[in-house]
Amino acid sequence: MNNKEGNNKKSGTRISSRSNANKPKPAMQKRAQGPKKAKPTTKAAEIATDKVEKKQNQAPKRPKVADEIRLNKYIANSGACSRRDADIYIQSGNVKVNGIPVIEMGYMVKPGDVVNFDGAVLTPEKKEYILLNKPKNFTTAFDEGQENRNVLELVKGSTTAKIGAVGRMDKNTTGLLLFTNDTDMIRKFTLPNQKSSKIYQVSLDKNLKYEDLEKINKGLVLDGHRVFVEDVSYIDNEPKSEIGIKLRSSNVKVVRSIFEHFDYDVLRIDRVAFAGLTKKNLPRGNWRFLTDQEIINLKNT
Repeated sequence: MNNKEGNNKKSGTRISSRSNANKPKPAMQKRAQGPKKAKPTTKAAEIATDKVEKKQNQAPKRPKVADEIRLNKYIANSGACSRRDADIYIQSGNVKVNGIPVIEMGYMVKPGDVVNFDGAVLTPEKKEYILLNKPKNFTTAFDEGQENRNVLELVKGSTTAKIGAVGRMDKNTTGLLLFTNDTDMIRKFTLPNQKSSKIYQVSLDKNLKYEDLEKINKGLVLDGHRVFVEDVSYIDNEPKSEIGIKLRSSNVKVVRSIFEHFDYDVLRIDRVAFAGLTKKNLPRGNWRFLTDQEIINLKNT
């Protein structure tokens, strides 16, 4: 029994020692395998995968052709944003050419390419924005006879694009008038619920009573429509017949109707501010192009 027990003990000791000895062997074998040999293969695979992905995300390169234009300039010409901002959109992957994301700076767009900017397709024609300080005896209408010339004569030669006036002005109304070939902007500023402010200087046939000024300031109903007036006041150092009025409507007829509603005759209307644009350094009868920042401001109003 003692021998058996001894044998059992020895055998048990041998088993345990073998098991203890065998335990580190797999670990040693794992370490001996060494990931170093596999690492180059893994890195190579990752690099190859990245290259494949980049090639898939980039528009195919093509030889340079005539009338090409840098992608950031193409975007800026469309009026979406400035060139600097366009670079940010390109780097972030928000610009596609012919359905393929382009992140390459300096990418050239050719005629016929379809550029998608932040989810919207850009039109290839450059958007033009021209601000005119309109004089008297010019009208936005085309059917008022030859004695009343059209306002387009005043901006003739400014651009080859087919531009139109934003809103209407009769022959007696003067001041700021915007021209553009951006149909979205024209539509925006002719909607009755648009939010940009316009300021008019109105000359009346007699002094405006203070009680009438207060009534106008509270708003009124014209032809069944509520007219909201942001502000109305007398003009400093001018007779009480010279009034400044601020409202959102770009329809000059609304301005005239407000004062006629209180039995005043309107002699002159001059639009001195339009959605943040002013007549500063723009003499009567002259025009200028809007700056990139002014265009962005108009789109955001």
